[in-house]
Amino acid sequence: MNEPVRAIEGTEVAGRRFRYFDLVMAAFVTILLLSNIIGASKPSYITLPGGTEWSFGAGVLFFPVSYIIGDVLTEVYGYARARRVIWTGFAALIFMAFMAWVVVSLPPAADWPGQESYEFVFGNSWRIVLASMTAFWVGEFANSFVLAKMKVWTKGKALWSRTIGSTIVGQGLDSLIFYPLAFYGLAGWPIEQLWQVVLSQWFFKTSWEIVLTPVTYGVIGFLKRREGVDVYDSETDFSPFSGSRRS
Repeated sequence: MNEPVRAIEGTEVAGRRFRYFDLVMAAFVTILLLSNIIGASKPSYITLPGGTEWSFGAGVLFFPVSYIIGDVLTEVYGYARARRVIWTGFAALIFMAFMAWVVVSLPPAADWPGQESYEFVFGNSWRIVLASMTAFWVGEFANSFVLAKMKVWTKGKALWSRTIGSTIVGQGLDSLIFYPLAFYGLAGWPIEQLWQVVLSQWFFKTSWEIVLTPVTYGVIGFLKRREGVDVYDSETDFSPFSGSRRS
């Protein structure tokens, strides 16, 4: 099997079609949508030695997988293609939020007993929706930017340092933005619990990245070999809004 060819974003890979890119993008969007439907607004807890209860958001069980997929996208295909996937996920979030609002707002059929439960599960306030989309947008772009820059700085060595380093930055910003924007001042979310959730989310998400590092290595190695490319963002325009290349 051929070794991947080192490529500078915007030159050797321009216009090239990849075999697995669409599948990776579909996995990213799927995890993103599920993380916002299941567990995003549910606080849970673990009991620490001594009986202290430490709160965390239930979505931490699988949302970090989207960041791992984001690492794979940037490491293999480069920042520009990761940027396109992030915007695709952002559009999917907007559509999901709009359709959830439409369906919840529809009058229920006579004698249907599930409207209250349906509203509780799917009727997120626009405050939570906006907080989620803002945190996702900032966190994912920060994650992709840091990983792409570190890849150039490290000359492609020490993959673990950039997958974990980018996650520390991206997930930190995501947690710091989402929970205060979504839940600060609401009943059932005392300030102590809010900051416990922020810190625990940051810790658990980063821990997920560390634990799954061997899997990340395997997936990245597989894709680089099968796609025959290893993108370095040496000449990339890192604006989230621009696809142009630096001159």
